[in-house]
Amino acid sequence: MRDMLSETRSDAKQRVRNEARERAGCGTGVIAQDGRPLGARAVRTRTKLLECTQQLLTERQARDVSVVEIARRAGTSPATFYQYFADIEEATLELASAAAEEVPAILEPLAANWSGPSGLDAARTVVDAFIRHWDQHHAALLFRNVAAEQGDPRFQKVRIRALRPVLQELAKKIESTHGGAKAAGIHPVAAAAALAAILERLAAYHQELELLGVSHEQLVETSARILHQIVTGRIAA
Repeated sequence: MRDMLSETRSDAKQRVRNEARERAGCGTGVIAQDGRPLGARAVRTRTKLLECTQQLLTERQARDVSVVEIARRAGTSPATFYQYFADIEEATLELASAAAEEVPAILEPLAANWSGPSGLDAARTVVDAFIRHWDQHHAALLFRNVAAEQGDPRFQKVRIRALRPVLQELAKKIESTHGGAKAAGIHPVAAAAALAAILERLAAYHQELELLGVSHEQLVETSARILHQIVTGRIAA
């Protein structure tokens, strides 16, 4: 019952925010916790708070990061932080949402024709882009995945929004290149999900592999060949 009430309040809060965005018209489109549209100066403060949140999450465990510390690093006060975010989780959710907007850049090489000699190059580009995406947003994406796996619907939605287009494109390619894939026991969506999980896991923890002697180039090459083989059904020369 408490969870249902919490969701209802969250939905109502989001509606207030959406209405405020509509009222803001050609303004910044960003709003405060109370639904007021923010001016350019307030947006800069909010952005600074997000940057400091990301920095601190990169430096230490999420449980060790405090609003006081974020505000101090941003050169403002905890009260100011709470004008823009309900808590650190909400700020991190914003960071994860922003990261999701960059995922379409991975789709271009994924949508390319992988049937010819350039197919392996496209696979390399996909793997490298995945790793670089995680390197740039590692703290927020790791927080997102842990929260999503623990059942937080907000982070689950953001993760799904980020991964769905990748899964769809992978599944489409697998289905088009494996004529009787389902009949052979290979479901395109399941195969796509397995590949995405591998890419995400490797991207998240590739630094640990480097400690074992696996270079970035070796990781990209090996992962690209696995990706290319499963997608096309052929071993690249």
